[in-house]
Amino acid sequence: MTVAKITSPLDPALDELCARLAAGAEEVDRSGRWPADQLKLCGEAGVYQWFLEPQHGGHGWSAADAVRGYMALASACLTTTFILTQRTGACRRIATCSNENLKQRLLPGLASGKLFTTVGISHLTTSRRHLGRPVLAAEETASGFRLDGMSPWVTGGAAADVMVIAATLVENGQPTDRELVVAVPTDLAGLSVDEPLPLVGLSASSTGPVRFDRVEVSRDWLIAGPAANVMLSGAGGSTGGYETSALALGLASAAINFLAGESAKRTELTAAHDALAQEHSDLVDDLLALVRGESRCTKESIRQRANTFVLRAAQAALSAAKGTGYVAGHPAGRWCREALFFLVWSCPQPVAAANLCELAGIAD
Repeated sequence: MTVAKITSPLDPALDELCARLAAGAEEVDRSGRWPADQLKLCGEAGVYQWFLEPQHGGHGWSAADAVRGYMALASACLTTTFILTQRTGACRRIATCSNENLKQRLLPGLASGKLFTTVGISHLTTSRRHLGRPVLAAEETASGFRLDGMSPWVTGGAAADVMVIAATLVENGQPTDRELVVAVPTDLAGLSVDEPLPLVGLSASSTGPVRFDRVEVSRDWLIAGPAANVMLSGAGGSTGGYETSALALGLASAAINFLAGESAKRTELTAAHDALAQEHSDLVDDLLALVRGESRCTKESIRQRANTFVLRAAQAALSAAKGTGYVAGHPAGRWCREALFFLVWSCPQPVAAANLCELAGIAD
């Protein structure tokens, strides 16, 4: 049975989709298998169109509506929703580039769900920045670029038709201060996808290294650069952006809803539930104000608060579930594992440092 197309975050069809995703979330986590069925449901419901403009086959949802959609989906199945953020980040970099031929080649299939894309850029943002040499180098050739090295954190590489990859330009064997972003078809010679890493949570996202052994990419596939600070160009989403905070608050809402059900039976839980629910509401309001450009909060401060909050909300659900929650298969245990994800994924150094000080009991 297919699901209805979702036209807005208030559409009852979104509730229907979330119910079906939630029903399969435990199996996704238990098996660790790529959630093809979950992603197919999202495609049938038109989720892939939320994030693209009408001229590219999308619905052109506002940033605030996208946040509401992400939160709803993340409350149902964080793994599926995380994969969507990686797909959407790649789509947006393609959609906002100046390469019109590339957009015409890829965007119709991406909007319809016929094509799957993902992104490998973390080595130019938060991952591997401490290394003295680039993990993925691009050498300019007569027809385009030759890629050598690896992208260490790519989600769904084996399922992708094309990847949006960032690399450091190398000249005469030496890295330069210029970088580029390029779409790479996954059937090119020399490209290989490693076995996914076994993660504490979200293993079914199939996240792991993708390797490039002298992969020749035509200039026709160039998205941005070569230029200094190329990751600041386009609208593909930035490190520590609102999308990750939206996922954290979506996961927290699942834990709070569980706590609400338990507090209806055990009044001693009411105060804890009410306090968490109010804090969640305040955080959501602040996040929505931020994406509308109406808040003095920064995306880093929201991310720090969301990281802390999702950890507390998940652990509160586990505490309310008691020993049953610690048995494999109970959602509270899964939520606790998944909440740890936000401490490490695309977490800017200032946010990571602030969270570490908080965990250590060190005042700001």
